Amino acid sequence: MQKKRAVFLALVSAATLVGGGAFAVHAQSTKVISSYGPNNQDMTFDQIKAARLAVKAERARTHAALLASRYDLKEATGDARMSGGKAVPIGPTARLGGVTWEQLDKMTPEQIKEGALFPYPPLPFPDHAEGGMLFPKMTIDVLPRLTRFDLDFDLPEHVLPDKAPPIFLTTRPDLGDVSKGKVITLENYYATFNGLLNPKQLEGLRLLVTQFPQQQFNATEDRRTDRADGMIGVACFDCHVNGHTNRATHLVGDIRPQEFRHRINTPTLRGVNVQRLFGSQRAMKTVEDFTEFEQRAAYFDGDHTMAAKKGVNVLERGSQVHFMSEFMAILDFPPAPKLNIYGELDATKVTPSEMRGQSLFNGKARCSACHPAPYYTDNTMHNLKAERFYKQILVDGMMMAHDGPIKTFPLRGIKDSPPYLHDGRCLTLEDTVEYFNLIQQLHLAAQEKKDLAAFLLSL
Repeated sequence: MQKKRAVFLALVSAATLVGGGAFAVHAQSTKVISSYGPNNQDMTFDQIKAARLAVKAERARTHAALLASRYDLKEATGDARMSGGKAVPIGPTARLGGVTWEQLDKMTPEQIKEGALFPYPPLPFPDHAEGGMLFPKMTIDVLPRLTRFDLDFDLPEHVLPDKAPPIFLTTRPDLGDVSKGKVITLENYYATFNGLLNPKQLEGLRLLVTQFPQQQFNATEDRRTDRADGMIGVACFDCHVNGHTNRATHLVGDIRPQEFRHRINTPTLRGVNVQRLFGSQRAMKTVEDFTEFEQRAAYFDGDHTMAAKKGVNVLERGSQVHFMSEFMAILDFPPAPKLNIYGELDATKVTPSEMRGQSLFNGKARCSACHPAPYYTDNTMHNLKAERFYKQILVDGMMMAHDGPIKTFPLRGIKDSPPYLHDGRCLTLEDTVEYFNLIQQLHLAAQEKKDLAAFLLSL
C-alpha cells in the first residue's frame, strides 16, 4: 500500500492540474533547483572522469562556435606594449550583425534589443553548467598541476596579459620589475625576494604561492584533475600571477541557480592598497576579509559543505591573513611616465590624441564620473543596466540576465589587463570604448573613440 501511494505521489508531482480537475502527466518531471553542487559520492573518480570526457569535445565545439560568432579572434596588435613588453591587442573585435558602429550609434536600446544586435552580451563560461577554476595554457605550461582533464581555457593568448607580469613595489620603486621576467612560485620566491621584503611580507608571499585544496583541484573522487598527490591544489598567485593576473576564469559563488552565475575574470592585485571593496558581491571592505573569504568559501564555489569535504585551509587571521595582506599592499601599479603627480597627463610629454582623449575622459565621455584621477576609481559600484540592450535568453548554458552593480576597478595600468569588464566580454580597449559608447549613449565620433583609447594606453 505504501509503495502504491509513493508511485501515485510521484506521478502527481510530475503532473499539471487541468480543466475539470484531471491531471495531465508530462514525460519529464520538473527540474529540481538546488543551492548545492551535485552529490557525486556514489560515483568513482574513473566514472566521473569518463562522464566529463564524453561531453568535452562537443561542448568545446559549441563554445568555440559562440566565440567565433561574436568575435574576430585573429591576432591584431599595434605599437603599444604592456609593461612587460607584450604587444597590446587592438580592436574592436566584436562582430556586428549586418550593421555598422555608426548605425548602432543611432539606434535606441529598444531597437538594438529587438534586433538582437548588441555586440557585448554577457560571456558564458566554456562549460557554464560545470564551472570552476580554469587556467590559460600559458600558465599551465609553467604549472602543469593546474591542468583540468575536462576543460580548456577559451580565449586566445594574444588577448591575455603578460605570461610573467612585472612586479613593482611601492616600497622599492627604484628597482623597477623585481620579478626579473620570472613567474614567481614556491620554488623561487625566497631567492627572488629575500633581502627586499621584511619577514612578515616574505612569509605572506610564501603563503600566496602555496597551493591548497580547491573545488576542482583536491584529492576527492569528484576533482577535475588527474592528480591526487602532494601537488594538488591552487595558490593565490596561480590566478593572480606575480600579483597581477593571467585572467584565469571562474564563476561567482554568490548567485544561484547555476545558469544565472556570472563568469568572472581574475582581477589584478596591483594597487589593492587604494581599493575599498572586494569579492564578487563587493561585501568585503578589506583585502584581509577577501583573503580569508577566498580560502573558506570562494575556493569551493561558495559551498562550505564541499569545503569541509575537500580540505578547506582556514587561515589564521592575526598572522597568516595579516602577512599575506602586508605583501599585497605593496604591489604597485606599473610606471606611467606621462602622468604628473596628480595622475593627469603632463602636457609636455603627450601626443595631441592623448590630450584630446583626456578631455573626452573628463568631459563628453563622462568616464571620470566613476574613474576619477589619480587612481581612476571611485571605490564604489555602479549598475550600468546593460540588460536594456539584450533579451534574457539562455545562451550556451548561461542566462543572458542582468549584470547588476559592478565594482569600479582602477584604470591605472589598464593596458596590462586585457580582456575587460568583469567577465572579459570586451577583448580590447577599443571594444571597451565601443561598449561604453553604447551603454552610456555617448554618440562618440570615430576619431573621439581613437583618442579615448590613446589616453587609456597612457595610464
